[in-house]
Amino acid sequence: MSAGEQQKQQPGTARISSSSAGSGRLVTPFWKEKYERDARRYWDIFYKRHEDKFFKDRHYLDKEWGKYFEGQDGGKMVVLEVGCGAGNTIFPLLSTYPDIFVHACDFSPRAVDLVKKHKDFKPDRINAFVCDITSEQLTKSMEPSSADIVTMIFMLSAVAPDKMPIVLENVRSALKHGGRVLFRDYAFGDLAQERLMSKGQQISENFYVRGDGTRAYYFSNEYLVDLFSKCGFTLEEICVHNKQVENRSLDLVMKRNWVQATFTLNSASPQGPNGQHDLHPCEGKGDKLATDTSKKKNSSEEIDLSEDFCNMFRTSHSLDEVQIIGVKAKGHDFKIKMLRKEYQHTCKLTGLMLWESAQFMFGLLAENPSIVSGKRVLELGCGSAGICSMVAASFTQFVVATDGDAESLDLLRQNISSNLEPNLLNRITIRKLFWGNKDEMKAVRELSGDGAGFDCIIGTDVTYNPDAILPLFKTARELISDKASEDSRPALILCYIQRRADEESILSNSMAQGFRLVDKWINGVHESNGIISSWFAGNDICSAFRNTVLSMLYFEL
Repeated sequence: MSAGEQQKQQPGTARISSSSAGSGRLVTPFWKEKYERDARRYWDIFYKRHEDKFFKDRHYLDKEWGKYFEGQDGGKMVVLEVGCGAGNTIFPLLSTYPDIFVHACDFSPRAVDLVKKHKDFKPDRINAFVCDITSEQLTKSMEPSSADIVTMIFMLSAVAPDKMPIVLENVRSALKHGGRVLFRDYAFGDLAQERLMSKGQQISENFYVRGDGTRAYYFSNEYLVDLFSKCGFTLEEICVHNKQVENRSLDLVMKRNWVQATFTLNSASPQGPNGQHDLHPCEGKGDKLATDTSKKKNSSEEIDLSEDFCNMFRTSHSLDEVQIIGVKAKGHDFKIKMLRKEYQHTCKLTGLMLWESAQFMFGLLAENPSIVSGKRVLELGCGSAGICSMVAASFTQFVVATDGDAESLDLLRQNISSNLEPNLLNRITIRKLFWGNKDEMKAVRELSGDGAGFDCIIGTDVTYNPDAILPLFKTARELISDKASEDSRPALILCYIQRRADEESILSNSMAQGFRLVDKWINGVHESNGIISSWFAGNDICSAFRNTVLSMLYFEL
């Protein structure tokens, strides 16, 4: 079973500790700077691709904050929507409250054009304008201190944390004294954060980049309140909503978290005892939403996390979302079909991607045929690329390539058939294997020849999900051969990027299943006379991966 498929088993049980959320594999400084520099362009491309069809209209604002939108004596209420997107907040508001005037801004020109082209757009009720509020003043397009309410709905999360204070100071200049900010955005521990962290797309603590280049920050209550307080806002109420959303057609239960808060612009920002902020809860909301997993949901409880669930976790992909990349190693040159990077964050399956650890192991096998030569080889969680199984086929008796996901296996068959000669195709068998499934484990073991088990089991990047570690080793123990000779002992080889599953957890689970760690290679640190170190003699495989935190573990029974 692939790591991605194992995660599918319990996708609603994401457990992200504050330490792990800040200790993942970070993007390089070059890409961090590029994502910041091109932020406007990435969102403009996003709206070019999706137009107004991605986000749902936010009809819940009336229920959540309706009391704040009632008309005031002496004139219309003025609302500022920061990060208006395609207008999913402002148009529901205008239809519900005929006496408000809305200033709507976004730093994507294409998004603002979508607002102006909307069938309900009226210039006498909406002032739509382009503004990057991290660098441009709102008061150039509206009167200072004129807004009664500022709505920030899934907007601030797209801003780099070091620029968030600039945004709030800009908002403050446009808001009346005593005016309110109505805030809703991603909360720490959301399922999307779990996935982005596991894919190595972390920019900084709690800040991530999606596959399409757009970014998302995941807020804790404390961070959010402290941020607003330092900019002169007083907290009125705050709560974190937790909801498990079931998508039965995709067999998914998704844990979604979002934070909702109301802040008032005052001259002072009071704090609670001992200098701590007084976090007023939203009465009754957290408990009501926490256990609701029914298929039908009340429209007043509509979930809006600025992501369409079907799009985020879809299982089918069109041809224009697939690319072909070249993978080369000593004596091997493969052309691999895989999902394009910009679509990877919307895919629930990690098996449709090619991970660095698989490329690293591919190079090692090509340089060191003795690892698999003449052996019965099994690859666990090989995904759709299958490059390790394909290179092993040149040297082994036979290879069984397995994964827990049917779509990944379909693409795997295409990659293998298009890259291997007929004589090598006869050495590879592809099978579905969901870790821990007794019937599937039995069927795979029978392929080893008289049910004797496999001499060599390989797994690349199959350890990132802590919940998958125990099923992984149980499956490996069931399928590895018990027979050993003086010259050769069956081995389990894992190669992975260090993520949430720590080495201690991996080793404790391996020991519990009867495995013994014989050798390890942790980011270039290894025993000088070890098994793994011998694989690097006379080659320069590591040079291409010097910026990747890779580990290898070599187990025997």
